[in-house]
Amino acid sequence: MPFAELPSPRTFVTGGAAALLMIGLTLAGALDTAELGMHGKLLDVISSGRPLVIGVDLLFPEPSPRGPHDDAELGAAVARAGNVVLGAARADTVEYIGNRAVEKAASTMPLPVIRRGAAAVAPINMYPDIDAHLRRAPSHVVLGETREMAFDWVLHRLAAAHGLTVSPRPSVDEIIINFRGGPRTFPWVPYHRVVGGEVRPETFRDAIVLIGPTSVVLHDVFPTPFASTGTMSGVEIHANVIDTLVRGDRIRPVPRAVSLVGMAIAALGAAGLAARLRVARAFVAVALVWVALAAGTVAAFIVVHVWFQAIGITLALVLGYGATVVDNYVREQRERRRLSQFFSPDVLNEIVRHRADVSLGSRRRMVTVLFSDIRGFTSISEKVEPEQVAEMLREYLTEMTEVVFRHGGTVDKYIGDCIMALYNAPFEDADHAAKAILTGLEFQERTLAVSARWEAKLGVQIRNGVGINTGEAVVGTMGSRQRLEYTAIGDTVNLAARLESLTKDYGTGIIVSEATAEAVRGRFFTRELGEVSVKGKALPVKIFAVLPSDIRKYPRATLTTAATLVAVDGGRTCVVRTCDVGQGGVSVTGLPDDWPAGLALEIRCDGATLPKTLAAQGTIIWRRGDAAGIAFTTVEPDGEPVIAEYVSGHKPR
Repeated sequence: MPFAELPSPRTFVTGGAAALLMIGLTLAGALDTAELGMHGKLLDVISSGRPLVIGVDLLFPEPSPRGPHDDAELGAAVARAGNVVLGAARADTVEYIGNRAVEKAASTMPLPVIRRGAAAVAPINMYPDIDAHLRRAPSHVVLGETREMAFDWVLHRLAAAHGLTVSPRPSVDEIIINFRGGPRTFPWVPYHRVVGGEVRPETFRDAIVLIGPTSVVLHDVFPTPFASTGTMSGVEIHANVIDTLVRGDRIRPVPRAVSLVGMAIAALGAAGLAARLRVARAFVAVALVWVALAAGTVAAFIVVHVWFQAIGITLALVLGYGATVVDNYVREQRERRRLSQFFSPDVLNEIVRHRADVSLGSRRRMVTVLFSDIRGFTSISEKVEPEQVAEMLREYLTEMTEVVFRHGGTVDKYIGDCIMALYNAPFEDADHAAKAILTGLEFQERTLAVSARWEAKLGVQIRNGVGINTGEAVVGTMGSRQRLEYTAIGDTVNLAARLESLTKDYGTGIIVSEATAEAVRGRFFTRELGEVSVKGKALPVKIFAVLPSDIRKYPRATLTTAATLVAVDGGRTCVVRTCDVGQGGVSVTGLPDDWPAGLALEIRCDGATLPKTLAAQGTIIWRRGDAAGIAFTTVEPDGEPVIAEYVSGHKPR
């Protein structure tokens, strides 16, 4: 039978360190019947090729059923070779003493007749990690009462003694195996081909030869990191261990201290990214960092055989990112709750969305400031119980806050029954003056609705005044270290508060400054009220009343009586007949043709129908034929109660 063509000894195994000989499935029966003489023939063939050392990954603890001569034949072959390392195994047992389990160390050794001529007998045990994969090879194993050098380490030592150039034996208790690949990475020769004379003995010259089972039916297979699709035979694992020892390229784990520092840096880095970036961007950034670290880990593993615990770095990144995201969310919700008192939901969402671009720090900017409070609140408080006052105030401020938010304003603060609002802060809004006036007009409407409800409950009426001013102010977060709030300070704010206090004196609902009136010229019905002196200002300040665009929005009642109108611009006088009246104004018929819309006038209704005579100032805001609508700009003292009493006592139109 011709010899099989096999690789040369120097290329037989990766790097030429060892020739690997495996027992194939075809000889399972021979193993089962323990034909030890067949193993002796195998050793004779191999040793005739003059290998460096022969490692036998088999156990021979029981006598051959063929008789003592079979055992002796194998022992003689071992002795003739002179360089055979036989395998032994630690086999601990558990005995029960009463109800207690007691572990006893035991070992499985080759028969004395077989091991007597061996170069060494060494334990073949290796122990899997927690995931059941074999990654490590111990340098020593306890057999019985003694600590013995492990099988692969003995082979490494003997190969060096026989002239093989090897790396120094590492002074460690175990090594992490540098696997060369998955199953069948190392060349192998079937058992029967060697015994059958198909392999030249020269094949094994100056090689380390390993003999062991490779078939899965022999149950000597284990999962390894490179056997993702299955398992690797024990003899192949020993070949990887020996090759690692010979080359001196064992996998070195990163020291625990370095690993912990790396994890800390990874966690802090992920936390920093999550703190500075939005959630999605931070996630992408952390993912890219993880990819870079993973690539670096793989490169370090391949190039310098350093093993970073990737799972530790991954957990550090996840925990750093996750903890910061959760912390940011909790902080954001807390900040939302705090800021929701001042900003509308839309503005609040913008602040959160553009938190890096929105400055809440103090700076000078153009704003429109609105002040509004309830007229006669002190007297109302004296008439009803404190709990009822609190309930009424809560309802009123809730309604007014909704109005501020709807028109894009920011609630600066509540001062008792007073509400202060800012426009054009914190975001730019070119139409801030108009939105403040729209807020004031809706304040008037909503206050009437709230008043109607509380008049029915407690018999009290609510009216409010609104002061609005436009100008520069310092806006931002201000306060102490213990408490900050978003507010505005400056003369612009002071004047707005002063204008609000003047509404009662002038009998009008809304008073704005000249700056605000100029900013909305032509968009609202306004009437100049004159000039007032303001504390802190050298020159008088012009003030204007703002009229509702539609007096029909206010509750009104039919009023048929004579009214005298006096034009402010020239003293012209006419007598008209009223149709209805409300808090916002009065509608009339019989108006002369030369009295145009926009004309400012004084109006006086006699007391024949009303509880008493009503005197007010107003502006014609519409006319059709001889009919016209006159919006009140100011109402003389006691005028508002007269109108309210009349309207509430008559069926609204």
